[in-house]
Amino acid sequence: MITPVTIIGAGLGGLTLARVLQVHGIPAKIYEAEPSAAARIQGGQLDIHEHNGQLALEAAGLIDEFHAIIHEGGAASRILDQHGTMLLDEPDDGTGARPEVLRGDLRRILLESLPDETIQWGRKVTSASPLGDGRHELTFADGSTLTTNILVGADGAWSKIRPLLSGAKPEYVGTVFIETYLHDADQRHAAAAKAVGDGAMYALSPGKGITAHREAGGVLHTYVQLNRSAEWIADIDFGDADAATARVATEFDGWATELTALITDADTPPVPRRIYALPDKHRWNRVPGVTLLGDAAHLMVPSGEGANLAMFDGAELGKAIAAHPDDVEAALTSYDEAMFARSASEAEDAHVILDLCLGDRAPFSLVDFFTGTLDE
Repeated sequence: MITPVTIIGAGLGGLTLARVLQVHGIPAKIYEAEPSAAARIQGGQLDIHEHNGQLALEAAGLIDEFHAIIHEGGAASRILDQHGTMLLDEPDDGTGARPEVLRGDLRRILLESLPDETIQWGRKVTSASPLGDGRHELTFADGSTLTTNILVGADGAWSKIRPLLSGAKPEYVGTVFIETYLHDADQRHAAAAKAVGDGAMYALSPGKGITAHREAGGVLHTYVQLNRSAEWIADIDFGDADAATARVATEFDGWATELTALITDADTPPVPRRIYALPDKHRWNRVPGVTLLGDAAHLMVPSGEGANLAMFDGAELGKAIAAHPDDVEAALTSYDEAMFARSASEAEDAHVILDLCLGDRAPFSLVDFFTGTLDE
């Protein structure tokens, strides 16, 4: 019997892997750089899909807990043009195919499903080295080391485990998302709240857009999307919130005020999120004793699939190890091959989604996608 599996990273993918292994009686240890589960806000709302994210939660035995955290009505979507004209308004159909939940709530139910000793917090990996025979040595920021026979890199875009398998590095794709929040929106930001509606709102034009989600508690979580160079971003001092807000807002001169208010009236400083990606068909030759999941394996442009894929990777890897407890290489090989195929397909689709949002025909291209008339 293999024991334990060493997982680097306590994101959704790593936690799902640990939970599925636990369900099958296989111990795992997670090493996480952050000092605690509450070290930072865990991002915004996610739509969890029937064909991957929900299947992962079923494999983890957490589907009831998942249903309890769904934001009812949050799957509504609307598309506007830059003048605030409604082009599409789809209410939440209640089918549960793509229910919305907060990333923090999802992470919480995964954390609560694991024994306390599963995760070691404040253990930042600085390097990983092969020792032969499928063994690897990890070095942590505090100088301590660990040797493991089964190593899984679930440590995100800038994975310290990836170099054991691949020389690929994420590259900036030319798009930046700038994050803002409005709080108590229905009372304090009524026009913006009305524009966003009950779920997701996409206000788009070629090369730029303002997208927002309504979250629980009257929160509007916005991502301003811009196709801009790395130099353009570097030229803005995001340490000066007022100046940065004003600079970003100038990119939307002439847009409806209820839309630009999502930038100018923000209750938090604007935070730039440069979009990076690995090669679309990123893969590696099998190296004994180690593999990757989630963004560490297949970082791609945002498409609504990232969290779903990470959890599905974790569940599939956990099931593969459980199916081959005495043959680690058979487990990792079967997992890798299936993961390479699905991630390559999803990366291709992700580029299509980004182009629908910011390409030459935006916002009408996204309307066509939602209505099923894209290829007509």
